[in-house]
Amino acid sequence: MRQKPVVLMVLDGYGLSDNHNANAVYMANTPVMDKLMAECPFQKGYASGLAVGLPDGQMGNSEVGHMNIGSGRIIYQDLTLITKYIEDGDFFKNEELLRAINNCKEHGSDLHLWGLLSDGGVHSHNTHLYAILELCKREGFKDVYIHPFFDGRDT
Repeated sequence: MRQKPVVLMVLDGYGLSDNHNANAVYMANTPVMDKLMAECPFQKGYASGLAVGLPDGQMGNSEVGHMNIGSGRIIYQDLTLITKYIEDGDFFKNEELLRAINNCKEHGSDLHLWGLLSDGGVHSHNTHLYAILELCKREGFKDVYIHPFFDGRDT
């Protein structure tokens, strides 16, 4: 028996939705895609929320979707993992973070935090910065300087 060819076609940003209001894909003239979807088996993928290891309702992106394609399981994203560690308290026992704070204390150094700052979620989340500041407070360390990058990529 001759096997039929298979194509994995990833269409980043090509949103399939039952909501047709202001839906560019639905409103566009797409005869080739219409024919492929009518005549060929296909599977709609997801790149947001629990399906790709983000919190429920959290907007994802192509990066998160690509990490999950073919994995056969949910790949939990850093946002979800770090938030879980904060919520269960393990974050505040992180040896590397404690070592960094103690090193600053022992040498009379300031702690400079550089990184993305937003509530967007995929690339950064402000609650993670708040947790680092809480850890510094718990460790009695006040010499912290924040150097945020506001890139607007996912906000």
